[in-house]
Amino acid sequence: MVGKEDGGIRFSEVIDADRELNIIHSLKRYRPPFRILRNYHLVDNGVEPEATVVLRAGGKEIHEADTGVGPVDALANALKKALKPAFPFIEGVHLVDYSARIHESRSGTKATVSVTLLLSDGDLVWKVSELSQNINQASFQALVGGYEFVIVEKRRRKKR
Repeated sequence: MVGKEDGGIRFSEVIDADRELNIIHSLKRYRPPFRILRNYHLVDNGVEPEATVVLRAGGKEIHEADTGVGPVDALANALKKALKPAFPFIEGVHLVDYSARIHESRSGTKATVSVTLLLSDGDLVWKVSELSQNINQASFQALVGGYEFVIVEKRRRKKR
Protein backbone atom coordinates (compact mmCIF):
# COMPACT_ATOMS: atom_id res chain seq x y z
CA MET A 1 0.00 0.00 0.00
CA VAL A 2 1.19 3.49 -0.77
CA GLY A 3 2.48 5.42 2.23
CA LYS A 4 1.53 8.93 3.31
CA GLU A 5 4.90 10.20 2.19
CA ASP A 6 3.87 9.18 -1.35
CA GLY A 7 0.58 11.09 -1.08
CA GLY A 8 -1.31 7.82 -0.60
CA ILE A 9 -3.88 6.77 1.91
CA ARG A 10 -3.74 3.91 4.38
CA PHE A 11 -6.66 1.52 4.65
CA SER A 12 -7.07 2.59 8.29
CA GLU A 13 -8.03 6.01 6.94
CA VAL A 14 -11.07 4.62 5.10
CA ILE A 15 -14.19 5.80 6.95
CA ASP A 16 -16.73 3.16 7.94
CA ALA A 17 -19.77 5.02 6.58
CA ASP A 18 -22.13 2.21 7.63
CA ARG A 19 -21.19 2.75 11.27
CA GLU A 20 -21.47 6.53 10.99
CA LEU A 21 -24.87 6.29 9.28
CA ASN A 22 -26.19 3.78 11.84
CA ILE A 23 -25.29 6.20 14.62
CA ILE A 24 -26.92 9.25 13.03
CA HIS A 25 -30.01 7.27 11.93
CA SER A 26 -30.58 6.42 15.62
CA LEU A 27 -30.96 10.10 16.53
CA LYS A 28 -34.53 11.43 16.76
CA ARG A 29 -33.46 14.80 15.37
CA TYR A 30 -31.86 13.37 12.21
CA ARG A 31 -33.48 14.22 8.89
CA PRO A 32 -31.99 12.54 5.80
CA PRO A 33 -30.76 14.96 3.11
CA PHE A 34 -32.80 13.09 0.48
CA ARG A 35 -35.38 10.34 0.33
CA ILE A 36 -35.92 7.67 -2.31
CA LEU A 37 -39.60 7.84 -3.27
CA ARG A 38 -39.77 4.77 -5.51
CA ASN A 39 -37.42 1.89 -6.09
CA TYR A 40 -35.13 2.25 -9.06
CA HIS A 41 -36.01 0.90 -12.49
CA LEU A 42 -33.26 -0.77 -14.44
CA VAL A 43 -33.36 -1.76 -18.09
CA ASP A 44 -30.30 -3.76 -19.06
CA ASN A 45 -30.04 -4.76 -22.70
CA GLY A 46 -26.51 -6.05 -22.18
CA VAL A 47 -24.99 -3.13 -24.08
CA GLU A 48 -26.06 0.13 -22.43
CA PRO A 49 -28.10 -0.28 -19.22
CA GLU A 50 -30.43 2.53 -18.21
CA ALA A 51 -31.50 3.33 -14.65
CA THR A 52 -34.33 5.57 -13.46
CA VAL A 53 -34.70 6.96 -9.94
CA VAL A 54 -37.28 9.12 -8.19
CA LEU A 55 -36.29 10.97 -5.03
CA ARG A 56 -36.99 14.06 -2.96
CA ALA A 57 -34.11 16.45 -2.33
CA GLY A 58 -33.96 20.16 -1.67
CA GLY A 59 -37.74 20.24 -1.27
CA LYS A 60 -38.33 18.95 -4.80
CA GLU A 61 -39.37 15.65 -6.28
CA ILE A 62 -36.81 14.64 -8.88
CA HIS A 63 -37.23 11.97 -11.54
CA GLU A 64 -34.01 11.20 -13.44
CA ALA A 65 -32.62 8.56 -15.75
CA ASP A 66 -29.16 7.86 -17.08
CA THR A 67 -27.16 5.16 -18.76
CA GLY A 68 -23.87 3.53 -17.85
CA VAL A 69 -21.24 1.00 -18.81
CA GLY A 70 -22.98 -1.57 -16.58
CA PRO A 71 -26.00 -1.61 -14.27
CA VAL A 72 -24.12 -0.25 -11.24
CA ASP A 73 -22.67 2.59 -13.33
CA ALA A 74 -26.15 3.41 -14.65
CA LEU A 75 -27.56 3.44 -11.10
CA ALA A 76 -24.71 5.67 -9.87
CA ASN A 77 -25.13 8.06 -12.80
CA ALA A 78 -28.91 8.36 -12.34
CA LEU A 79 -28.55 8.97 -8.59
CA LYS A 80 -25.83 11.57 -9.06
CA LYS A 81 -27.85 13.31 -11.76
CA ALA A 82 -30.88 13.47 -9.45
CA LEU A 83 -28.89 14.70 -6.44
CA LYS A 84 -26.70 17.22 -8.27
CA PRO A 85 -29.21 20.15 -8.27
CA ALA A 86 -29.44 20.08 -4.45
CA PHE A 87 -25.86 18.92 -3.81
CA PRO A 88 -23.59 20.07 -6.67
CA PHE A 89 -20.46 18.60 -5.03
CA ILE A 90 -21.89 15.09 -5.58
CA GLU A 91 -20.48 15.28 -9.11
CA GLY A 92 -16.99 14.89 -7.60
CA VAL A 93 -17.84 11.60 -5.85
CA HIS A 94 -16.45 8.53 -7.59
CA LEU A 95 -16.61 4.80 -7.09
CA VAL A 96 -13.10 3.63 -6.22
CA ASP A 97 -13.78 -0.06 -5.72
CA TYR A 98 -16.69 -2.48 -6.02
CA SER A 99 -16.90 -5.99 -4.64
CA ALA A 100 -19.70 -8.52 -4.36
CA ARG A 101 -19.62 -11.68 -2.32
CA ILE A 102 -22.10 -14.51 -2.38
CA HIS A 103 -23.29 -15.88 0.97
CA GLU A 104 -25.07 -19.20 1.40
CA SER A 105 -23.56 -20.70 -1.74
CA ARG A 106 -25.90 -23.67 -1.46
CA SER A 107 -28.79 -21.33 -2.27
CA GLY A 108 -27.54 -20.92 -5.83
CA THR A 109 -29.05 -17.96 -7.65
CA LYS A 110 -31.22 -17.20 -4.59
CA ALA A 111 -28.18 -16.60 -2.40
CA THR A 112 -27.75 -13.41 -0.44
CA VAL A 113 -25.14 -11.11 -1.96
CA SER A 114 -23.01 -8.65 -0.01
CA VAL A 115 -21.94 -5.59 -1.99
CA THR A 116 -19.18 -3.34 -0.68
CA LEU A 117 -18.30 0.00 -2.26
CA LEU A 118 -15.36 2.30 -1.67
CA LEU A 119 -16.15 5.87 -2.69
CA SER A 120 -14.10 9.04 -2.69
CA ASP A 121 -14.55 12.76 -3.29
CA GLY A 122 -10.80 13.27 -3.63
CA ASP A 123 -10.40 14.23 0.04
CA LEU A 124 -12.09 11.39 1.90
CA VAL A 125 -12.49 7.68 1.22
CA TRP A 126 -15.44 5.82 2.74
CA LYS A 127 -16.86 2.30 2.66
CA VAL A 128 -20.49 1.15 2.53
CA SER A 129 -21.94 -2.36 2.36
CA GLU A 130 -25.39 -3.80 1.73
CA LEU A 131 -26.97 -7.25 1.62
CA SER A 132 -29.74 -8.45 -0.68
CA GLN A 133 -30.74 -11.46 -2.73
CA ASN A 134 -30.61 -9.05 -5.69
CA ILE A 135 -27.12 -7.78 -6.56
CA ASN A 136 -28.52 -4.66 -8.24
CA GLN A 137 -30.66 -3.82 -5.19
CA ALA A 138 -27.66 -4.26 -2.88
CA SER A 139 -25.59 -2.05 -5.19
CA PHE A 140 -28.31 0.62 -5.32
CA GLN A 141 -28.73 0.70 -1.53
CA ALA A 142 -24.95 0.90 -1.06
CA LEU A 143 -24.80 3.84 -3.49
CA VAL A 144 -27.65 5.57 -1.62
CA GLY A 145 -25.79 5.11 1.67
CA GLY A 146 -22.52 6.27 0.15
CA TYR A 147 -24.07 9.47 -1.21
CA GLU A 148 -26.01 10.12 1.99
CA PHE A 149 -22.79 9.80 3.98
CA VAL A 150 -20.85 12.35 1.93
CA ILE A 151 -23.72 14.86 2.04
CA VAL A 152 -23.99 14.55 5.82
CA GLU A 153 -20.20 14.71 6.20
CA LYS A 154 -19.92 17.87 4.03
CA ARG A 155 -22.64 19.55 6.11
CA ARG A 156 -20.91 18.55 9.35
CA ARG A 157 -17.52 19.84 8.20
CA LYS A 158 -19.11 23.09 6.97
CA LYS A 159 -20.49 23.75 10.49
CA ARG A 160 -17.00 23.58 12.02
